[in-house]
Amino acid sequence: MLSLGAITAGCADRPQAPVPLDHADVLLRVDTKTVQALVPRHATLDSLLRDSRLSDTLVDATVRAARSVFDLRHLRADRPYRLVLSLDGLLREFEYQIDGDSFLRIVAHNPAEPSKLEAEVASYEKEKAIATVRGRIDAGHTSVIAAVEEAGETIQLAMTLADMFSGQIDFDSDLQQGDGFEVLFERLTREGQFAGYGAILGARFTAGGQVHQAYRWTDPVTGASAFYDQDGRSLKRFFLRTPLRFEPRITSTFSRSRLHPVFRTYRAHLGVDYGAPTGAPVVAVAAGTIVSAGWSGGGGNMVHMRHASGFETYYLHLSAFGAGIRSGVHVSQGQLIGRVGATGTATGPHLDYRLKKDGVFVNPLSEHNRMPPGEPIPVRTLPAFHLVRERMWQELSATVEAEGPRQKPGDSAVAQR
Repeated sequence: MLSLGAITAGCADRPQAPVPLDHADVLLRVDTKTVQALVPRHATLDSLLRDSRLSDTLVDATVRAARSVFDLRHLRADRPYRLVLSLDGLLREFEYQIDGDSFLRIVAHNPAEPSKLEAEVASYEKEKAIATVRGRIDAGHTSVIAAVEEAGETIQLAMTLADMFSGQIDFDSDLQQGDGFEVLFERLTREGQFAGYGAILGARFTAGGQVHQAYRWTDPVTGASAFYDQDGRSLKRFFLRTPLRFEPRITSTFSRSRLHPVFRTYRAHLGVDYGAPTGAPVVAVAAGTIVSAGWSGGGGNMVHMRHASGFETYYLHLSAFGAGIRSGVHVSQGQLIGRVGATGTATGPHLDYRLKKDGVFVNPLSEHNRMPPGEPIPVRTLPAFHLVRERMWQELSATVEAEGPRQKPGDSAVAQR
């Protein structure tokens, strides 16, 4: 008979088999439940909370907290929200996505005081990366929007690019097949997903055989940022090329004798007609003061503006006026003043844009072409601007595949207008 010690000694050199556990895993009790959904149509914060069976006291407290930081009238259907509740029906946290940049958050920090809530509007954390895109105008992509989308970006970038060059390029008449653009910009992401665009840093745009350049420059004294050409001249000119924000289509030009489409008689047409859908935004081509905004008979709803240097502009056949647009109001360049319509004597939605200089109507297209370049960067900061320009030029050239030899910024062929 073997002793216990002998048995132990005999087993010491052999690996021990694991002893099976005859019980289930320990499960931790979940003490909250989470509701994630989209805001239903016609819902309010009050109704969302009541549908989740919160008490009247908690609903009232949550609504009061939210109102202290956010206008609840701006709660929108189909926006995501998240509601975290304790198992005994108390609110732990509520989040609602206001837009792509910010969200409403309401938190109960102390379970002993469930009605004591803290609310804030917070910004989503976003990652920023420098990116480039190249687009080309050809038979398949005859507009900047189509070319940008084909390159994998969105209409938002196309609109910003068009706004940048609105004083230099007429996107209706200047573009030709073979034209194109290159853009250096900031792309934003949130949790790995596209979340919009930051600033455009630099761009080159070939239109009608001319190469236009734009470089973002921040004044070291004022901190204001704007776009300048390769010579340091502001791209913001006295007049925008057109009063429509993107790619207007000219349907009738300035003429002293035109066959009227309604009355079928020859008469002067003292402006330029732009075909555009009803509701398209109409902006002021230059800073100025509203002379009148109202009904003008055959011109329908019209805005009349007075600008510096003896200029006046007229915007006819509008379907609506911009907010606050009335006689005596000062507006800035690019500000919304109305929307395209077909009021008055019109056969369809369009904008009749007219320009008067020293009391005489003139052709807007030719007059805009004669507008001088914008104000230059002060001489004292030009060397710093040139360094920024060279760095952006190198980044564009290094990260975008070249289609042929390019000239450096400032070279005479590139600098032509």
